[in-house]
Amino acid sequence: MAVLYASVLHLDRKAVKRLRITDPYSLHRVIYSLFEDIRSVQEKQAAASSGIVYADQGGDFTGRKVLILSDRLPAAQLEGNLGRLETKEIPSVFLAASRYRFKTIVNPTYRDSTTRKLVPVKGREAVSGWFCERAEESWGFQVHRESLQVDRIEVLRFTDKRQRQITMAQASLHGLLEVTDRERFTSSFSRGIGRGRAFGCGLLQIVPDFL
Repeated sequence: MAVLYASVLHLDRKAVKRLRITDPYSLHRVIYSLFEDIRSVQEKQAAASSGIVYADQGGDFTGRKVLILSDRLPAAQLEGNLGRLETKEIPSVFLAASRYRFKTIVNPTYRDSTTRKLVPVKGREAVSGWFCERAEESWGFQVHRESLQVDRIEVLRFTDKRQRQITMAQASLHGLLEVTDRERFTSSFSRGIGRGRAFGCGLLQIVPDFL
């Protein structure tokens, strides 16, 4: 397994304000500023993996926390010494278990066969079915359906770097998974799952489940 790093970025209220974190794009900008940009223009156009996936854990009046998984070390500190970053290398044995408890935030969509447009999956039952199907077909694991819970579904609207209006569906899920294809599962963990990874979707937050 290639070396992976898990980081936790803690941002107090002062840091959130000074970094102007107000929407998914502004958080994306802050997270990506921690890493050297190693992709070429062509790779970006081809949607090559950035090597960075993250999940906003939200927060309260004191600040917020962001989990980050990366294939390279982040900077030791944000510009201006704002926030606090903790980073550690993930041991390869971490991905050797058969079962994991998981949490994730995903962008549940499918491509319409006629229009070729991306269409959001709506409703908890439909999102559950979509997630289980994609897991078995593409992500290298099977979900224990009785354990799967869809905690939240929401639609985010924000403006990106080029001032384009972005509308993105998000669903938060948790449950129990069983690895069926180790290579695919490792890739899913390392690269993230589904679409919307640049804006906080796709990070598999997992904990080994030992019977």
